[in-house]
Amino acid sequence: MSESISAIDVHAHYGRNIREGVPDEINDLMSADAAEVARRASRANVEWTIVSPLEALFPRFQGDAVAGNVSAARDVAATPGLLQYVVLDPRREETFEQAEEMLRSPRCVGIKIHPEEHGYPVAEFGRPMFEFAARRRAVVLSHSSEQNSLAVDLVRLADDHPEMKLILAHIGCGWDGDPTHQVRAIQASRAGNVFADTSSAKSITPNLIEWAVREIGAERILFGTDAPLYHTSMQRIRIDHAEIGEREKRLILRENAIGLFGLDQLPVETPPEHA
Repeated sequence: MSESISAIDVHAHYGRNIREGVPDEINDLMSADAAEVARRASRANVEWTIVSPLEALFPRFQGDAVAGNVSAARDVAATPGLLQYVVLDPRREETFEQAEEMLRSPRCVGIKIHPEEHGYPVAEFGRPMFEFAARRRAVVLSHSSEQNSLAVDLVRLADDHPEMKLILAHIGCGWDGDPTHQVRAIQASRAGNVFADTSSAKSITPNLIEWAVREIGAERILFGTDAPLYHTSMQRIRIDHAEIGEREKRLILRENAIGLFGLDQLPVETPPEHA
């Protein structure tokens, strides 16, 4: 049964959620420190959780990617079960310098970009980030598909840089209410280096994950939770109980991430509640 699979969460965060117009009480509920994110993951049988710090993204247009990267390198190193994305902001050269250094660490396994929270159109500002990733054969996780982060724009950049890999976040997310953007973009990809994750709240929509598997194959889909904005166990059970085969569940929950990030080289760590 898929519940026995030690999953890998390719899209999570830690830190304080700060959303303008959202009551403090709600922001508090959607916040968690690194240790709590790791504990929730362990309870859901998630072996590795790849995080970026909310400090680097929030508040909208004010997140400090430089400070967030420093915090994440420290916090991830101290928290069993966590791995790190280094956050790039194309308008802050320091983040490229940080990425150059941090990607040498086995705990930093990829690059996170967020055109919506940082406030730039990826079609205009994305090329230097994709060139950087291509030179390092890195994995890039990008928010998609709102108007600064249209999946079609991201895929055009990925097609031009086949040495890197792109994960389109949030299957089902779309600025216009269309839940098909990520899947259609993968179908349009020429280089075959584009994937999508399941981290959207839209993933609970009946038949959406199943439809995505039929359209692009489980080989292109990775498990993500967007924790702590959503609960890890809730996102996990959606895949465990999806109406797809056990092979497809294993690919989504674990095997695709192992291959994409090379995680078979990492040591097994003691789960946080047993540390």
